[in-house]
Amino acid sequence: MKKSLLVLFLISGLFFSLSAQKSKDVLYLKNGSKIFGKLMEASDTQYKIKTNDGSIFIYPLAEVDRFINEAVAFEGRKTTGPGFALEGGFLVGAQNSEYDAPFSFNFQGNLTKNTKNIFGIGSGVEYIGQAFIPVFVEYKRLASDKKTTPFIFVRTGKILHLTGEEGNTDNFYPQYDYSKSYKGGFTMTLGTGISWIKNDMETYLSFAYRNAYYSYTQLNYNNQRATYRNTLNRLEIKFGFRF
Repeated sequence: MKKSLLVLFLISGLFFSLSAQKSKDVLYLKNGSKIFGKLMEASDTQYKIKTNDGSIFIYPLAEVDRFINEAVAFEGRKTTGPGFALEGGFLVGAQNSEYDAPFSFNFQGNLTKNTKNIFGIGSGVEYIGQAFIPVFVEYKRLASDKKTTPFIFVRTGKILHLTGEEGNTDNFYPQYDYSKSYKGGFTMTLGTGISWIKNDMETYLSFAYRNAYYSYTQLNYNNQRATYRNTLNRLEIKFGFRF
C-alpha cells in the first residue's frame, strides 16, 4: 500500500507540473506600445526580447517604461472540437482481495460540444493482479464554463485480459499448479470531480465508483474445469489532463 501511495504522489506531481501556469514577458514602451515575448537580455543600456514569431527586437533603455512577467489571461474553455486526455490513478477500498490498490492508466480521444458536453472513447491498461485492457465510452458534463468547475461523468465498456494462461502461484499446494485461463467482462464507472484550466490545457481530479468483473477457468481438485468470477467494487481516484 505504501508503494501505491508513493506512485500516486509521483503521478500527482507530474500532472501538476505539466499543468503549471505559463507566463509571458511584456515590455511596456514609453510610446504606449506593449511587446510580448521572451526576454533575452536586460542591461543598463538596452532590452532584447524575442517575440512568438521568432523576431528579435532591441530597445534602448530610454524607450522602455517598464518590464514585467505576467500570467497568461484565461480566454475561456474550448467550445467545440476534438481533444486528447491522459489520466492515471488507483482503484482503492476495503475489499476481500489480495490487491489493495490496483493501478489504472487510460488515454482517451474526445469531442467537446457546446463547452459543457464532452464525449469520449478510450483504452489503456489496468493491473488487477493480472494485466487488463479497458475499452470504454464516456460522457462528461461540466457544471459551468468557468475556469474552475465541478463535473459529473459516466463510463461504460469492457476489460480484456492482456496475456494468455497464467500458472497458479499458490506455493502451499504445488500439486494443484494448474494454469488459469482469464476472461474479461463488463465495467462501469460513475463519478464526479473538479476541473481547472491552465492556458490551453485542462487538469482534473476525479472520484468515482468503479464496478468491473472478470473470470477465469481452471482445473479443480476433482480434475474438472470450473469457472470462477471475481467482482471489483472500488473507489476510483485519478488525476488527468486534457489537451
